[in-house]
Amino acid sequence: MAGDRLPAPPRERKPALAALAALLVLVGALGTTVLVMQAGDRIEVIRITERVPQGQQIPESAMAPVLVAEADGVNYVPWSQRATVREELRAGTDLVAGAVLVGEMLTGEETLGRNEVIVGLSLQPGQFPSGLEPGDSVAAYWVGKPSGGEQEDGGAMRSVLVERARVEAIHSDDGALGNSSLPVTLRVNRSDAPGLARAASDGDVTLVIVPAGDTGSDD
Repeated sequence: MAGDRLPAPPRERKPALAALAALLVLVGALGTTVLVMQAGDRIEVIRITERVPQGQQIPESAMAPVLVAEADGVNYVPWSQRATVREELRAGTDLVAGAVLVGEMLTGEETLGRNEVIVGLSLQPGQFPSGLEPGDSVAAYWVGKPSGGEQEDGGAMRSVLVERARVEAIHSDDGALGNSSLPVTLRVNRSDAPGLARAASDGDVTLVIVPAGDTGSDD
């Protein structure tokens, strides 16, 4: 009949386009899954919170935990190893606040700080305390006889040469028991070295063990 509408042509389906849309949806879902997995794959490592000079031990106060994404080829130091870092290792380079600690920044060797030097002493019995051992903190006193000024103990004057030094090595096992000298190696600040070396060459140095937390002499 003239008034009847012509049938509409059937829609042409495009299977390739439908497959592409499904593939894009799948790729998007996989990408989201990977991102979620990476966000959850984090490790707790050590972050430095204050400057630690090269050669110094890293105190507990200079370490804090931080979460980072685990990455191949990056030797992060886990937070669980902080005790080992504090007690057995030292800064192999200057560490600055905010740096994430990696293994290459640490060393197990006894390295000198920028302002430290090693000084050798040859001490006679009576110039060092009994039981002196490597690792002890000591103060060094000058006990020579000046030409004038205040004197103590029958003409000998005592003044502080070094408020704090660390015994690095003792090179004789029987110096404290016999009459031979005791070679002692000290780690001191660079500014203290000249006076200590002069007094040591004259045999006018006495060592005194001080507490590990001591900040100096009260003289």
